[in-house]
Amino acid sequence: MKHRVDKDKLNNLTNEIWKSAERLRGKFKAYEYQIVILPIIVIRRLECVLIQWRKNQTAELKARRPGLEDKAVMEQVRKLELNSKKAPFYNTTSWTLEKICEEDPILMEKNFRAYINGFSENIQEIIEHFNYREVISRMVKNSRLSPILNQYAKEPLGPENLTNLEMGYVYEELLRRFSEQSGEEAGEHFTPREVIRLMVELLEIPLPEKHISVYDPACGTGGMLTVAKEYLFDKAVTESEKSNVRQFVTLHGHELQPGNYAICKSDMLIKEENAMICFGNSLIPDTQNSPEPGDKLSASKYQFDYMLSNPPFGVTWGGKDGYETEARKFQSTRYTAGMPRTNDGALLFLQTMLSKMKLEKKGGSKIAIIFNGSPLSNGDCGSGESEIRRWILENDWLHTIVMLPNQLFYNTGIFTYIWILSNKKPDDHNKKIMLIDGRTYFEKEPKSFGNKRNRIALYHMEIIKKHFQQGWEKGYDDDHVKIFRTTDFAYHKVSVVFWQTDENDDPDFITEPYIKALTPANIKKEQVFYDSDLEFSINLRSEEREEKISFTLSPDDIFTKIFEKNIQKVFDQEIKIITKGLKKALEKNRAIKKFIKTLEINVLFTHRHYISDMEYIPFGEDIESFLKQEIEKPVIRWNDSPQLGYEILPNKYFYKYEPPKSADDLLKEFWALEKEAEDMLKGLGGL
Repeated sequence: MKHRVDKDKLNNLTNEIWKSAERLRGKFKAYEYQIVILPIIVIRRLECVLIQWRKNQTAELKARRPGLEDKAVMEQVRKLELNSKKAPFYNTTSWTLEKICEEDPILMEKNFRAYINGFSENIQEIIEHFNYREVISRMVKNSRLSPILNQYAKEPLGPENLTNLEMGYVYEELLRRFSEQSGEEAGEHFTPREVIRLMVELLEIPLPEKHISVYDPACGTGGMLTVAKEYLFDKAVTESEKSNVRQFVTLHGHELQPGNYAICKSDMLIKEENAMICFGNSLIPDTQNSPEPGDKLSASKYQFDYMLSNPPFGVTWGGKDGYETEARKFQSTRYTAGMPRTNDGALLFLQTMLSKMKLEKKGGSKIAIIFNGSPLSNGDCGSGESEIRRWILENDWLHTIVMLPNQLFYNTGIFTYIWILSNKKPDDHNKKIMLIDGRTYFEKEPKSFGNKRNRIALYHMEIIKKHFQQGWEKGYDDDHVKIFRTTDFAYHKVSVVFWQTDENDDPDFITEPYIKALTPANIKKEQVFYDSDLEFSINLRSEEREEKISFTLSPDDIFTKIFEKNIQKVFDQEIKIITKGLKKALEKNRAIKKFIKTLEINVLFTHRHYISDMEYIPFGEDIESFLKQEIEKPVIRWNDSPQLGYEILPNKYFYKYEPPKSADDLLKEFWALEKEAEDMLKGLGGL
């Protein structure tokens, strides 16, 4: 990896910027700091780029035409700047932040607004997504415009001072701090550059000789797209290869958070990238009636060669504040395999990416995506998550899962996983999946970035790449690499009814109160479930007296007939009275049923002691044999689910038993701690 980052330098810069944010205290709420600070950083970086561009153009003109007067040079540079084919953006004014700060403070707002309004349309879109004109009014009202502009008027934020990679770290560290201030969920995190680089390395994107498209459906500030292209520039040796990277590689992305979108868009402009960054929610259709912008890169028009993403973890997409109604419009197309639970939309992002794969005959596509543990195993057989996994595995798209160390991310310390998917797997990889245990491949960060306490060093990355490339060889490294068939993750979900046995291991019977409503429908369910004789003992109390009836109900008997017949026997006198004078059978029957409803009923019923359970049986096992071995009771019946369930449990496959410490070792540790505590207490006493 050629790009290195001086984290001390970046920490110092971030701290200085953070100090300017703290100047807003008392005038803006903590969660609002970013709406002031991030836009001014972007504006200053754009300004630095523009100033340097003007200097370069001036130097070139003077070199070509030495006799040209300075005024004429300035006019020529201005014409070039306003030509969209020559400059990526422009400003029609002569203002800079420094000049604005040098003028009369009374005119600062007017001059700053004129400066903002002078930017080209592509920058205006960025400013609009920051909603910065409204923010300027609040800054003026709270007497914060002058200190903020003076803070950044001379800040060296141009590419000659900070590479795009370094600027990305600054953006993301600031966003991390802002998110902590606003109390955002840990799912709103940013991807460390070494993790992105590993993802890109595993995608094995070749140096382009023709057009290559790269896509991220939740691109944030654009880090993944940027690193993907940087990787190709690193691989390029000749000027021709570098030219091909510039010419043939196009970047595409969606981002829904306006501030992140504005940062990403401005970053792509600064680098003059071939990029299409869209504002909107990539998980829903983009229609006129949608409550928010949707997918502007629909699968019907856009397919991509390489896709990578780190979608938000555990973000709710359903309910009052979600977009479930809109997402379900894709249920018969993009999400036909299934939809995950509404409190975690991660698998919607993966389905979105899979829908944008190129056909194999057109070259196919490869995907790298980061997940937490939920998409691996959440959801039972037949659930949305399991059905999505089944769809992926039965289509043989999953190629590799890499288990990453914990504490790699800025806002969360959980374990994460890189999934590599492809519809152009090598023939000898078909119907196979590689699992790589990379949890121990890390070193400690010299200085923590929030929750990011670990990092993947270059040599760790090389080890993981070696596993990825050579792990298919038999006996390569069973401790860190395992190869599975796609069906190894499949299982049968079998409902089974078995007959419990008593202390003599004989089939058991049980007598218990019947606490459900004594309705024909409920009793029919019992007859079907037990499929054997049921013994009923029922106490009946009328207003005058109490009686008891008992009867046996076979599986084919009609409960109502037997129940009512027995009641009529014991309450014959009462029934004669209530039916006296009624000639029609229907009338008599109604009177009898009405009487029965007045009775207080308590029921005991005796039945075989059946137990209903679910068994999860690995695919390929003989279900009959498995049940016989596992249950060891008389199995009455079983029923397999109509489809296979799928779950992937990497931890299980790399588990190593560690025997517990001996009693002697535990005692030694205990006494060592006891001695340490005594020494601490002595030290306190000495104070």
